[in-house]
Amino acid sequence: MYPDIGLFQRYSKNPILTPNSHNLWESKAVFNCTTLNHGHQIKMLYRAVGEYEYYISRVGYASSGDGYHFERKNEPVIDISENYEKFGIEDPRVTMIDNEIFITYVVLSDYVKNTPRVSSALALTKDFIEYSKLGFISEEFEDNKDIVFFPQKFTFNKNIKNENASMYVSLQRPSSFIGSKYGTESPSIWLYKGTTFRNMNGHLLLMKPEQDWECLKLGAGPSPIKTKKGWLIIYHGVDQYKVYRAGAAVLDLNDPSKVIAKTTSPILEPLEPYEKFGDVNNVVFPTGTAILDGNLLLYYGGADKVCCVATANLDTLLDYILDPFSLKK
Repeated sequence: MYPDIGLFQRYSKNPILTPNSHNLWESKAVFNCTTLNHGHQIKMLYRAVGEYEYYISRVGYASSGDGYHFERKNEPVIDISENYEKFGIEDPRVTMIDNEIFITYVVLSDYVKNTPRVSSALALTKDFIEYSKLGFISEEFEDNKDIVFFPQKFTFNKNIKNENASMYVSLQRPSSFIGSKYGTESPSIWLYKGTTFRNMNGHLLLMKPEQDWECLKLGAGPSPIKTKKGWLIIYHGVDQYKVYRAGAAVLDLNDPSKVIAKTTSPILEPLEPYEKFGDVNNVVFPTGTAILDGNLLLYYGGADKVCCVATANLDTLLDYILDPFSLKK
């Protein structure tokens, strides 16, 4: 356990979403929710499991006006319809780019109990009602997950063949990119870019494990947030005991391949019973954010069982990442 730095305050009525025994498809677990400020509401997509024999996941939908109280639909909104999805749809992440909503999600090569390889797929929507599936956006079952897009395109003036091209940029976690050839001994967060979201071949190592609490692997959390001080990145880190915690970093606004600062201590870790005990114990898995009245609402999965939220002042969080001693000033 690390000292609680007190940045985030957990909602007193956590968890905000729990399994619903009346709907078979979400009767066992609802977790790892992704969110988007959309109009006057916070839209949420979440992973749901209805049985433990095959542990096949689907994606449910909920919405809220205040960020804490959510109304859910009774049916999954992204269900299994394609052959590549037959073993489940997991861990959606949502980003809006040019008024279109990108939803990345994980698909499996086999049932969960058979230790499958994984890949990432993409769906688009404009209204959270109709969804268009576009298939794989990573190599098929190359063990690449935690893919999130930046909410804008970037123009890079060097080191690419097509100068001044407007490019999509994403964070990814290709687990096979380890060893001296890749500059990291553990799965890490890589920055990908490409002129289309299907052809993101340019990649570089962005962040790798540096602390004990993240030594096993890193993975991106919610979509990056644009602030005056840089791109705010929330990610998960896993230690040797497979405890999942949340960390944060700030990237350069114009060149997100440049890390300005990164936390050395976790900003959130499993402390409460709903984070310590569940289908997978000791998990805080950040996957969604919303900004309301200057506060950052961080949505996360607790112990692979429930959805939770914790709140921090956005400016205070940024100051802490850039200067860890700012909380003591």
